[in-house]
Amino acid sequence: MSHTSQPLPRVAVLGATGFIGRALCATLDERGHGLLAVARKAPAVTLPGEFAAFDLTLDPPAELAELLTAHRIDVIVNAAGGSWGLTDEQMVPANLGMAERLLETLRGMAKPPRLVQIGSVHEYGLFPVGTSYGEDSPARPSTLYGQLKLRATELITEAVREDGLDAIVLRLGNVIGAGQPAHSLLGVMAGKLAEGLAADGAELSLMPLTAQREFLHLQDGVDAVVLALAPERACPPVLNLGLGRATSAREVVELLIEESRVPTRIVEVPAPAGTGPETEWQQLDISATERALGWKPVRSLRDAVAELWTAVCPVGV
Repeated sequence: MSHTSQPLPRVAVLGATGFIGRALCATLDERGHGLLAVARKAPAVTLPGEFAAFDLTLDPPAELAELLTAHRIDVIVNAAGGSWGLTDEQMVPANLGMAERLLETLRGMAKPPRLVQIGSVHEYGLFPVGTSYGEDSPARPSTLYGQLKLRATELITEAVREDGLDAIVLRLGNVIGAGQPAHSLLGVMAGKLAEGLAADGAELSLMPLTAQREFLHLQDGVDAVVLALAPERACPPVLNLGLGRATSAREVVELLIEESRVPTRIVEVPAPAGTGPETEWQQLDISATERALGWKPVRSLRDAVAELWTAVCPVGV
């Protein structure tokens, strides 16, 4: 997308120290955007752009409005929230309360910035096996995280429809890449493989992991967010981001083992009752995103796990 005749939008990234936020800040900085990185506390490793410490679950919305105005922000990307390592009680303000306060902020501004909300495939829940889910497909989330993210999406789309808010929700598949959260499945597996480097190998206890899920390379997701900052054509309020195909979690773990080159013994652990390939399926229809943003995934899952592993164990370590 060309911006030769228009200045690049100034962007505030909320949750800038997180998995997606940090990668997004790096890309925005590389592409020359004015950048305000926002998080609860300053990171140990400096982020590009300007930084502001702000707790989106506690600090007054009016103060956030002042901050955005002072930095002349054109677009907000809400990459804050998440589920890994959070209790149920912590997930509510981190995913839903934050979105409510953000909408309150925007409603109080004379000229609110555009909002790009990072949503999740888990808002849909589990699909009938073999089906692809579009943005208008029934959403029946099976986890608290999915329920909270869905409610946040509903509030944002209501604001678009009823208040004229300029906003879009990008529903991402399960993101893989450098900086993977340590509590996630692949984060845990990578940690055990790293320990195996110093030993004679690693032993991983795995359930069958036959669940078929929608995955996405971190940088492909970031690239789509950048396209959504100032799209060339009108966009629907919700768009899917993924590979557009279901992949077994076991296949992804095995790719990680291959990339690590750590001798690994896998111990099979029985799956919980009621789970398996007959019930665990996610696959997104990404055709609307391709039409609206001119985006499609271009990176492989092998590339994603290779970058994850390199971040955990740099070459030569």
